[in-house]
Amino acid sequence: MINIKNLNFTYAKKQQPLFNELDCELNAGSIVGLLGKNGAGKTTLLKLMIGLLSPTEGFVDVIGHEPAKRQPSLLEDIFFVSEEFDIPGISINNFVKANSGFYPRFDLELLQRLIKDFELPETKSLQKLSYGQKKKFLISFALATKCRILVLDEPTNGLDIPSKSIFRRVLAGSLDEDQLVIISTHQVKDVENLIDRILMLEKGKFIMQKDLFDISSQLNFITTSSTEGENILYSEMVPGGYRAITPQVNGNSSVDIELLFNAISADNEKLKEYVQ
Repeated sequence: MINIKNLNFTYAKKQQPLFNELDCELNAGSIVGLLGKNGAGKTTLLKLMIGLLSPTEGFVDVIGHEPAKRQPSLLEDIFFVSEEFDIPGISINNFVKANSGFYPRFDLELLQRLIKDFELPETKSLQKLSYGQKKKFLISFALATKCRILVLDEPTNGLDIPSKSIFRRVLAGSLDEDQLVIISTHQVKDVENLIDRILMLEKGKFIMQKDLFDISSQLNFITTSSTEGENILYSEMVPGGYRAITPQVNGNSSVDIELLFNAISADNEKLKEYVQ
């Protein structure tokens, strides 16, 4: 669905490349978490995937298209919810009338259900909504397009706790098998029960590309009162003890993505053989 080969990118000729020989393949039926520190290039990579930027070298193939060409046959199958956005001063109903026709698979019934779930006012001007309400509407509209590729940049920013719960529920329950969702986020806890594949960017490279199932079959995530006498690969102190990562010996365990991210970001040598 998305195939990236030997991707290099730089914003200016005299600058150091942001990406260096990136390779990646993403398939339908997945919710992918794109993780990385501030400045790692997550948003830039998303823009390369959807055609808002062009590779310096290498190529990006999205459903058989070169996204930078911005062909209508591809644009009708991609929806991007940016962290920062401008939204017109019209009602939700008028926005839908003006924009839904660009997406052949648009599901009005689904949108109406999501609007109800998020308790959004359909007749009020979008400009008069709070930032969180605007974000909830854009997420609802994105899901209603039924685009085969949905790209969400920090989708839970601006959402209150109940809305984050609704977001997880509606995203999990609104997708078809031929769709791919890519979520770039710093708020890992908000989406860790949704994503089934992790991409981690650091210093212009992917330092991890793995399905959560593979991670859970190799690593065990535990809470322990002490790190002594344990085969601990990485640990962090928490109230009452430690959250720790050990080699998996008994099958599978739930993956603590935030703990794993911190461990890999710390350049933990013990973990490298498990994540590469």
